[in-house]
Amino acid sequence: MSRHSAAVRLIISLMIAGACSSALAEVFTYIDADGNRVYTDQPKPGNAKRVEMAPMNQMPVIKSPERPRAQPATPVAAPTYQVLRILFPEPDSVVEDAAGNLMVTINSEPALLPEHSYRLLFDGKEVGPPSRSAVFPLENLDRGTHQLAVEIIDSQGQVIERTPSQPVHVRRVSLSSKRRAQPCRLLDYGVRPECPLKDKPQPKSDIPFIPFF
Repeated sequence: MSRHSAAVRLIISLMIAGACSSALAEVFTYIDADGNRVYTDQPKPGNAKRVEMAPMNQMPVIKSPERPRAQPATPVAAPTYQVLRILFPEPDSVVEDAAGNLMVTINSEPALLPEHSYRLLFDGKEVGPPSRSAVFPLENLDRGTHQLAVEIIDSQGQVIERTPSQPVHVRRVSLSSKRRAQPCRLLDYGVRPECPLKDKPQPKSDIPFIPFF
């Protein structure tokens, strides 16, 4: 193959590539003054002829289906309680007990979940160990005003829910004061703590006393 033919083929290949890149590109050919065939994309007046190009075979571009992106894992929210309250005593109530005893009752909705416990706070301090029981007995409380609050904690001791502190007033009334406020009747002895049996008066006999001579 001559060097001239190779050059011609190279020119044609380049021009075909240029034609492929633009749908409006055209190729023309003519014989120059030296008798050489020239290919160009510019029409030349005179003997230039347009070269008929075979239509291009265009392959449709096939897009590969996109893989769905992995969604980040949604963190599991900690369970919530709609209601947490102290049923007894009611806020700002007065509790009268000679020994200063008090039974605190708790209510939650939903009911206490597994691995959760109640924790009672009395004047900001924990009272006894956490418990799943909704009843906390308190004994020998000092008279005066105190603050009660309850928490729900998990197995790690983390607080899940907490009630606001609410006041309770403890009044330790002595038995003698109760007895003065409500004197004992005969039927009260042995029933009311301030009316012990040892103070029960002896019933009067209906049989008249007749002296013997």
